[in-house]
Amino acid sequence: MTAIAIDGGGNDGGGGNNGGGGPEVLVPRQIAVPVPGAGEVLLRVHAAGVNRPDVMQRAGLYPPPAGAPDTPGLEVAGEVVAIGEGVDPVMMDTRQCALVVGGGYAQYCLAKADHCLAVPESLSMEEAAALPETLLTVWSNVFERGMADEGDWLLVHGGTSGIGTMAIKLAGLFGLKIIVTCGSDDKCDAARAMGANHAINYKTGDFVQEVQRITGGRGVDVVLDMISGEYVARNIACMAEDGRHVTIAVQGGVKAEIPMHKVLTRRLTLTGSTLRPRSDGFKAAVADEIRSEVWPFVASGQLRPAMDSTFPLERAADAHRRMDEDHIGKIVLTVS
Repeated sequence: MTAIAIDGGGNDGGGGNNGGGGPEVLVPRQIAVPVPGAGEVLLRVHAAGVNRPDVMQRAGLYPPPAGAPDTPGLEVAGEVVAIGEGVDPVMMDTRQCALVVGGGYAQYCLAKADHCLAVPESLSMEEAAALPETLLTVWSNVFERGMADEGDWLLVHGGTSGIGTMAIKLAGLFGLKIIVTCGSDDKCDAARAMGANHAINYKTGDFVQEVQRITGGRGVDVVLDMISGEYVARNIACMAEDGRHVTIAVQGGVKAEIPMHKVLTRRLTLTGSTLRPRSDGFKAAVADEIRSEVWPFVASGQLRPAMDSTFPLERAADAHRRMDEDHIGKIVLTVS
């Protein structure tokens, strides 16, 4: 049995494009429907989230881990149509969304059963597909690695990105005070409408000065940084004593000059992580925390992703083009 998947470019399997390229390399192809192994489920995909790592993979800059599908896609929502050994039969025919290591841009996708989250009836499949990657990333980095607690100040760059919008929503639910940076006044307005306490247009103002003004010179407790590069020193200038700086991407460059005297005198913690290569056990543990701590807000309707646009699977190239435009929130592929 075969199904349609999107060839992601920048890979070396199944007709892939070793050199990567622009959105035009995202073309449909036929693949064999995968068979679930022990601990896995097969999802008939209804929707798949589009994320920045997919764009990097397509460009040949972020190859999938060993053993992962070369088809892009790190989060999906769909119906369980087959289960592997050891999986509770009760999962059959249920609606689930899941963080996956790849393969989401397809009609069928494998997922670890313990990485799945049951989709409430009140949640659309498109919304469900927009949750796992950003939700697990923000939770594991802001609340676990960054140890954010009620009343803390949180600074997030890219406030209207998928990560940024999820950070705004979780911050509100868990009592954090959040400052975001955005690239336009319209985006700042959108971020505040979603619940950001403050939004700074980094193109027209100095975010370091603004953070210090907003916090009365105290600084922020946690920085969630996707930029790195020259932003690291500027982030440090925004931080309160005993602050935590968590890097999750290096869009501004892999090298940074760090004022170590500030790290020493203010007892700062600099850390970071990437989610995709982490162990299955780690992801299962985070998913379990999400299930108990956050999923009740999803079930009640209090937490919904910020949705920008949807595209049919066959138009994955257009979805990637949209990523390079002034989008706000999540972009999702729908699968027929």
